[in-house]
Amino acid sequence: MRNFDNVKKVVIKVGTSTLTFDNGSLNFRRIEELARAISDIKNSGRNVILVSSGAIGVGVSTIRLDARPKEIPAKQALAAVGQCQLMRIYGKLFGEYNQIVGQVLITKDVVDNNKMYQNAVNTFSRLLEYGVIPIVNENDTISTDEIEFGDNDTLSAYVAKITGSDLLIILTDIDGLYDKNPNEDGAKFVEEVTEITDEIKQSAGSAGSDRGVGGMKTKIMAAEIAAEAGIKTIIMSGENPKKIYDALGGENIGTFFNV
Repeated sequence: MRNFDNVKKVVIKVGTSTLTFDNGSLNFRRIEELARAISDIKNSGRNVILVSSGAIGVGVSTIRLDARPKEIPAKQALAAVGQCQLMRIYGKLFGEYNQIVGQVLITKDVVDNNKMYQNAVNTFSRLLEYGVIPIVNENDTISTDEIEFGDNDTLSAYVAKITGSDLLIILTDIDGLYDKNPNEDGAKFVEEVTEITDEIKQSAGSAGSDRGVGGMKTKIMAAEIAAEAGIKTIIMSGENPKKIYDALGGENIGTFFNV
């Protein structure tokens, strides 16, 4: 039985495939529903940190390119454009629910450097003290290898550790983990994981969507990192952000990593 009554601080990670349509354009209705759900959760007395992918994808849409480029300088330039647009949208939508947001851009150095790590701890602590909803992304504009954090899945786990969160919720484009490719016959949904075994990792595969670079494999890696700090993880569909309420209410939504 899932019981999250004692969860006071939660990290919610949303990927590019959840924020956009198949053609790469922003899904404003879904983003608005996400902003409303997070605002309600915050109003209920819980602290929420949002880890959001999408900067490069939004940049592609804003510049009106036909496809996501592969060259790192192009990705960095698109991230600069897209991050600005993304935060403007988040600021407007969260503002409609009387919430203040703050942007936090992180690189892998923060995790590896003790001083930078502590600075991040202090910054998040003060933002939450001020009642701000931190919106976190990898600093793609200066990062040279975007897979350092695995499309922000791994980043979300580290953010959960940095902020001392109780729960990590990863929103994705499927409803959770299956024991094999969910497109294959006989694939069974995995409701709860109590141990992250090699078999669990192998069942994840590696593919992500065309609009993001992460897949179920990086989400399991994130759950494993979170578990090392005693943080539970839920991997669930982001198609209907209102279901976050149900998940926090203890309903069997998504795959629960009770490790």
